[in-house]
Amino acid sequence: MLLGLQVENLHQFFVQSSDNWAQRFVQNHAPFLEHLPAPLGELAIMLACCVIFVAVVPLLPLGLVLAERKVSAHIQDRVGPMRVGPHGTLQTLADGVKLIFKEDHIPREGDKFLFVVSPYIIFACSFAVFAAIPFDRSILVSNLNIGIFYIMAISSVIVMGVIMAGWASNSKWSLLGAMRSAAQIVSYEIPLGLGILTVVMLVQSLNMQEIVNGQDGIANWLIFRTPFTFIAFFVFFISSIAEVNRTPFDLPEAESELVAGFHTEYSGMRFALFFIAEYANMFAVSAIAATLFLGGWHGIVPSGMLPEAGLLGFVLRAITLGGLLGVAIKTLCLVFVMMWLRWTLPRLRVDQLMNLCWKYFIPISFFNILGVGIWGLIFPQDSRLSIIISIAAIILGLILVFGVLGRSLSKSTTPPSSPDRQISATT
Repeated sequence: MLLGLQVENLHQFFVQSSDNWAQRFVQNHAPFLEHLPAPLGELAIMLACCVIFVAVVPLLPLGLVLAERKVSAHIQDRVGPMRVGPHGTLQTLADGVKLIFKEDHIPREGDKFLFVVSPYIIFACSFAVFAAIPFDRSILVSNLNIGIFYIMAISSVIVMGVIMAGWASNSKWSLLGAMRSAAQIVSYEIPLGLGILTVVMLVQSLNMQEIVNGQDGIANWLIFRTPFTFIAFFVFFISSIAEVNRTPFDLPEAESELVAGFHTEYSGMRFALFFIAEYANMFAVSAIAATLFLGGWHGIVPSGMLPEAGLLGFVLRAITLGGLLGVAIKTLCLVFVMMWLRWTLPRLRVDQLMNLCWKYFIPISFFNILGVGIWGLIFPQDSRLSIIISIAAIILGLILVFGVLGRSLSKSTTPPSSPDRQISATT
């Protein structure tokens, strides 16, 4: 009787969770599992999805590491890794095998428990974010009604792992790197969250699927819906670069200290876990930006104008940046921009980093929230007129910004006059 009650409670949990997607999958695609007791078929589907998720998602950082090596090589006019595999495609795999067999060093005077646990906390939280990101209409691990809130909450736990890693190493340099990283992540979470709030104000929902459903067609993408969400996208994207500690915001790796930051004392696979988590975070924040502002799995053309099924519909959706391939293309383009910036811009100082956040991004984010609220009062319902006005304001703003930048650059590159040349020559 007690076992039957527990099975029934488990079945009720599956029915109430995630809109009962596992039960629908069993009914539509795996009817042979219906002969099992009620929760076991659903549990088998969930476990299979978890196995696929755990097996496939960690492969993303391996590909991104190789891609960054090749991107940096082309930017710096060199060839990059070429010896292992055709065109060096197996170099990252070889590095992973090397890290597996490297010595696992733990500081003698450090906190062994926290030292061992901290990389797994960062790794687990980095991959748990993917559970609420919709990659297609039907490719979603959990359709949470507070999906974006879950993403913000679970990604904030990474700060705890960073501080634990720096403290457990019993190294002043590791602790300083951890404090810088924690201050950076906590600071840039504010403009990041305020940028998300502008999206929530327009869509009136925290559900990631609902956010995507309101962006059918490029004219309905939230980046173009108002001039303020256009600004919010860039604030969000730059803040996400700082959130994942990428150059020019990688302050944990301080050049003046000649150490690697909070993970200085780590070696072997624990060292690799930090970098796997970093590249997973890159892909995750880019996918979130594509979902919130760039239409998600909705393409340039409204879905009603394309065939829903068949190979032709799949190809047309991919060409118009829709569906799973569309999300992948948008996400990888944003990842490429992150890599491009890393190998182009110099590292900022810590005071410049904090000034950018507290003096510029946070006031701009509050301005965007105020602007979105006023825009909603003027245009309670989205219409063709509101979208035309928004796109026109964005174009005028871009022309103004590029005009001011071009004028300032032309002034800075003008040669000095003859008296200045004489003075410089005498000095």
